[in-house]
Amino acid sequence: MGLYQRYLLPRLIQCACGSRVVDRQRRKVVPLAQGEVLEIGFGSGLNLPHYRPGQVETLWALEPSAEMRALAAPRVAASGLKPRWLDLPGEALPLPDASVDCVVMTYTLCTIPDAGAALAQLKRVLRPGGRLLFCEHGAAPDAGVRRWQDRLDGPWGRIAGGCHLNREVAPLIASGGFRFDALQSGYLPKTPRFAGYNTWGCARVP
Repeated sequence: MGLYQRYLLPRLIQCACGSRVVDRQRRKVVPLAQGEVLEIGFGSGLNLPHYRPGQVETLWALEPSAEMRALAAPRVAASGLKPRWLDLPGEALPLPDASVDCVVMTYTLCTIPDAGAALAQLKRVLRPGGRLLFCEHGAAPDAGVRRWQDRLDGPWGRIAGGCHLNREVAPLIASGGFRFDALQSGYLPKTPRFAGYNTWGCARVP
């Protein structure tokens, strides 16, 4: 891992994903989490202020980056929650089948190399009826914006930690075997349109 990926990139991601407009998006889904909760791509803990501690029994935090965990430490200390850290050995989540009530996934699906395999793992660890709460950026519906997303996807990924601009969020989640309870989408204000089309909501394991 180079110096950029190890030291500079985590701080750039924290800055970009910690903007006010993105924080408003997090508030739309994270407070709904309850019970045994797994957060995918915990990062620097930007979702922590939006959890309701009285609703969360356990918070499993999947974040293999030591640098991101270090950046998260002040938020963890202020949150009243004690995340249980998880690494990612190979392609399998280190949790038993049907062991969590809720998965929280915010601005993470774009960076996972094999999104389909990851969603299969989320479905595996969720109990029947368990919820996937998500907010992700991805492919825009407008042809002109989509063309720019396709053009920029490769260079963007190289500087943004493997982030993809043009993933179809809702179809990906549906193809993982989830059913939507709520689904919304739209461009975020004060955000470049090529990176600002968001999809958010709640999906369940049938």
